[in-house]
Amino acid sequence: MMLSVAGVSVRYGPLAAVSDVDLRVDDGEVVALLGPSGCGKSTLLRAVAGLEPLTAGSVRWDGADLAGVPVHRRGFGLVFQDGQLFPHRDVAGNVAFGLRMAGVPRPRRDERVAELLDLVGLAGYGGRRVSQLSGGEAQRVALARALAPEPRLLLLDEPLSALDRALREHLAVDLARVLRVAGTSALVVTHDHDEAFTLADRVALMRAGRIRQVGAPAQVWAHPADPETAHFLGCSTVLPADRLHLFGDVPWHGDVGLRTSALRVAPDGVPARVLTTVHRRDHVLLSVAIDGLGNVDATAAITDQVAVGTTVSVRLNPEGVAPVG
Repeated sequence: MMLSVAGVSVRYGPLAAVSDVDLRVDDGEVVALLGPSGCGKSTLLRAVAGLEPLTAGSVRWDGADLAGVPVHRRGFGLVFQDGQLFPHRDVAGNVAFGLRMAGVPRPRRDERVAELLDLVGLAGYGGRRVSQLSGGEAQRVALARALAPEPRLLLLDEPLSALDRALREHLAVDLARVLRVAGTSALVVTHDHDEAFTLADRVALMRAGRIRQVGAPAQVWAHPADPETAHFLGCSTVLPADRLHLFGDVPWHGDVGLRTSALRVAPDGVPARVLTTVHRRDHVLLSVAIDGLGNVDATAAITDQVAVGTTVSVRLNPEGVAPVG
C-alpha cells in the first residue's frame, strides 16, 4: 500500500502555499516533511488528510484517487502539535474513541487500549484524567489514540514541537520505536532536522512551497542539494572547495558547506583570529577570520583558553564538510 502525491498545489487566492509537489510514502515507511516555518509543509499534510482543497494535482492511496473522499473515510490517523485530547474522557476513553466509533466490541477495545498504552510507555494510565498528564504523556496518549484503529497512514504535524528540547529528543527516539513496532506508514511534519533524521526512513526537504530534496537522512545530511538547503541543515558557510586548499589537498570539487564542526582549534593548523566566542553545552562556538578564507565559524573545546582578539590554530575536520549540489 502506498500514498502518492502528484503535482499537488494549494493556493489561497494569489498565495501559492504548495506548488507542484510530488511525493510518495511506501508501505511501512516513515517520511519526514522537513522545512522552516511557513514553507508549506503543514498545508501539504492537511491536503493529504483532506482538510485543505487541492488547487491542482492528486492524492492517491494504492492508485485510488481520494478526491471527494472526506477526512473520516480516508483511513488516516492524525496527531497534531497540541494532541487535542478530549478533556472529559480519561486516558483509556481517549485511546478507545476511534474503536468505539468503529463499533469494536468492548472486550477487544479494552485489549487494544492496554496494548497501545504499553507500547507508548503508559501502562496503567488508563484511568487517569487528561488534566493529570504532562505534555509528553499527553502526546503519547494522542499517538496511542491515532494508532488504535490501525490507520493505513499516520499523519503527524509537529507532534513534539510544544515540548522542551530535552523531552523532545527523548520522545523522538520513543516515537521512532513505536512507529517501527506498529509498522505504520507515516508522514511527519517537522522543522527540526534532528527530529526528522531520528524518525524518518526518508526526508523530504521543503522550501517556499516546493520539495527541494528527497533522500535517506544520511544522504540529505551529507550532500545538500543547494546552498539554501545547506544553510538550513547547519552549514554556516558555503564556498568553492578550492578555497580550502590552504589546509592541504582536499577531495571535494565545486561548492561545499562548512558546518560549525568543520574547523576546530588544534595545534599545527592555520592561523585564525578570534572575533567572537559563544559558550554552548559541549563546546565553544567561535567566529574567526582566516586569511584567504574570510570570516567563518570554528569550534573549541570547553577547556580551551580562547579569548576574543587572540590568534588560534585551526584544522579542517572533513566530517564537518558537505558537498553541495
